Amino acid sequence: MEIKTIGVEAFLNDYERDAVWDIAQSTIASLTTDELIALDPQAGEELFAEIGRSKLNYGWIEGSPEFKKEVAGLYRHVEPDNVLQMNGGTGANLCAIMALVSPGDHVIAEYPTYQPLYDLPAALGAEVDHWVIHEEDGWQPCLDELERLIRPDTKLICLNNASNPLGTVIPTELMEEIVAIARRHGTWILCDEVFFPLEDPERCQSIVDLYERGVATNSISKDYSVPAARIGWTVSPRDLADRMRVLRDYTLISGGVMNDALATYVLRHREQIIERNVSIIRRNRAIVEEWMAGEPRVSWQPPKGVSVSYIRLDIPMDDEEFCLGLLRDEGVLLVPGGRFDLPRGARLGYCASEETLREGLRRLSSYLKQFDEGRARR
Repeated sequence: MEIKTIGVEAFLNDYERDAVWDIAQSTIASLTTDELIALDPQAGEELFAEIGRSKLNYGWIEGSPEFKKEVAGLYRHVEPDNVLQMNGGTGANLCAIMALVSPGDHVIAEYPTYQPLYDLPAALGAEVDHWVIHEEDGWQPCLDELERLIRPDTKLICLNNASNPLGTVIPTELMEEIVAIARRHGTWILCDEVFFPLEDPERCQSIVDLYERGVATNSISKDYSVPAARIGWTVSPRDLADRMRVLRDYTLISGGVMNDALATYVLRHREQIIERNVSIIRRNRAIVEEWMAGEPRVSWQPPKGVSVSYIRLDIPMDDEEFCLGLLRDEGVLLVPGGRFDLPRGARLGYCASEETLREGLRRLSSYLKQFDEGRARR
């Protein structure tokens, strides 16, 4: 099997430790352990007491009953037994795609978006058609294009809601129309929901609440600000969950005792975390929009309640070269848009700390001035 390097991950692996002002990340300002405990001091003490008493064995292979119950509670009609703990959202996508896709299958994948959703099926030998989304459509998928691409033998449609890196959201009404098309052909839909919108959540529903052949992947890394735990999950119908149970033994086995306990604690306190994170989203989005009003070389489609965004850069050079120069000269990290097949732009992780965001944007403006002054930057 030939599998491509994930562009965004390779870039961050190479350069994120060099950044002084990291405005590239997609998590909402990662929580500290102290901040987690402060959400509920008594429960926090009990969490660490529980970890202290626990034997450091494999723990619950599929996730503890408490974890599965908390995840099931995020959806309308999900049985805890159909929840499987995974190694973050990335591991969840891997397991789901491996369970669904065989060589020769036909797959339709939203494009451009998070690379594994289209490159993994291709690596497994599927025929993958890109369902291309366009900036002039507000980065929303076009149903007519889906009707043109789908076939009687289409096995799977891969979606990302909300989109990484675009920050755009597929609302319930549009998702229901996508489901109707898929249902006519008996096609599965996998929806990566790790950036599920926190702001105005009533405008979106999970794919598993809309479709009997829907598969949702998610994690506590992005919306819940705890990527360190490396805990994600799949939610799916029972027959698919049983197939993924086998694959987990080859890819994960278990998430571990401490990570399971931490993830369960996070999900039990999700309302406090979401309240904090919606506040960060709104504050930081306003900061960017105020900054952008005075920055003619940058534009965006404002993200809708999610932590990632894509900025369009009016620059006379390759975006990779630009981002590397910005890091070298200003200490500011952005992910080049080309790493998502979105050239002449960058992923802006605008939900960093306020200090990091403000200084990162100030330095970005300083670096952009070279193009207005007509001078070469050394």
